[in-house]
Amino acid sequence: MSDDAVGRMLQFIDASPSPFHVVATAAAWLTEAGWVEVDERDPWPTEPGRYLVRRGGSLAAWSTVAATGPADAFRVVGAHTDSPNLRLKQHHDRLFANLAVLALEPYGGPLLTTWLDRDLGIAGRIGLRDGSERLVHVVDPVVRVPNLAIHLDRDAANAPDRQRHLDAVWGTGDEPFLTWLGRREGFEPDEVLGFELMTTDTLPSARVGADGSFVAAPRLDNQATCFAGVQALITAPAAEGVRPVLVMFDHEEVGSTSERGAQSDLLATVVERTVLAAGGTRDDVHRAVAASICASGDMAHATHPNHADRHEPLHRIVAGGGPVLKVNQNLRYATDTRGTVAFALACEQAGVPLQRYVHRADLPCGSTIGPMSAARTGITTVDVGAPQLAMHSAREQMAAADVTPYVAALTAFLAPA
Repeated sequence: MSDDAVGRMLQFIDASPSPFHVVATAAAWLTEAGWVEVDERDPWPTEPGRYLVRRGGSLAAWSTVAATGPADAFRVVGAHTDSPNLRLKQHHDRLFANLAVLALEPYGGPLLTTWLDRDLGIAGRIGLRDGSERLVHVVDPVVRVPNLAIHLDRDAANAPDRQRHLDAVWGTGDEPFLTWLGRREGFEPDEVLGFELMTTDTLPSARVGADGSFVAAPRLDNQATCFAGVQALITAPAAEGVRPVLVMFDHEEVGSTSERGAQSDLLATVVERTVLAAGGTRDDVHRAVAASICASGDMAHATHPNHADRHEPLHRIVAGGGPVLKVNQNLRYATDTRGTVAFALACEQAGVPLQRYVHRADLPCGSTIGPMSAARTGITTVDVGAPQLAMHSAREQMAAADVTPYVAALTAFLAPA
């Protein structure tokens, strides 16, 4: 295990409280490593090199330095930038008994009770009247969703109502929240014409456990994969005839149906424009797609010590046991034989163990970007991940020992021997 890799992952997560910050952090790291940013409105680069493109809370980065022809295969690592949380409603200000109340609604499928009585900040982006956008990140604990005292609710174990019980207290008096935020961030509230703002845990990511063997952090699902993918793309050696790609989609937690989700044309566009910019034809695009493989990376369920009965008994997943191959016969995961072989060989090449996850057949299985991206692009896809506990909690947990093997497996996948 590399302490440096764990520390860099914690740094990545703490710098990335929203999908837009994930993209900004990844772009900064990649630019420092030699990637050049491309605007989708400009002609696609024709010279061999390392490039990236942003689309809101999504990013794609690729390298053509080892390409030998326009029909070369792409090796793709996919991830998603979004995580479940509580987000501001469009009309969010409410005054109740001199309490300034902030109206919130759940995004995705958060474990709602974990967001109660927690010190929260605010992060996201705002769009201003002049057409510019600005990232905001309030790291101070300004927002809190208070629980109801048990004396007033003897059924307190019940989940809070998503409409009535998730508004937050953030101050006293009737000052609008955007007025307060603008004074802090340097904009006038009447300049704001749009926003995507969300709550974020203010407690920093940390090594925990008596021996520091665990990581506790917000958004491990799926920023652990975003970090691993960025590291893999930066460190993967050039493999002749292979074009490595990292694509990180927004909106996975709500179905991926957007202009920047896994069901969008983002990855397909990057593939097509890269082939055509290399002098290829439409036939070369299809040849390249047929030769390509994508590792759809998303976090996996480690077997829970208090709820072992909720797991498939023949597929126990060990925290600290290495990367996970995820298989579902009903295609909630996209894994097939060809993809399995490719990722298993990558793990062998990296010298790391491979675990295999199957969901209980009598429980509904979550999904990933894998099936949607595969259907949209036609690229063979294998679903993989790293094991964790408390998925979709405001604060999740994984073994520190899983960070380096996950990076190593994705690195080998991008640069097959």
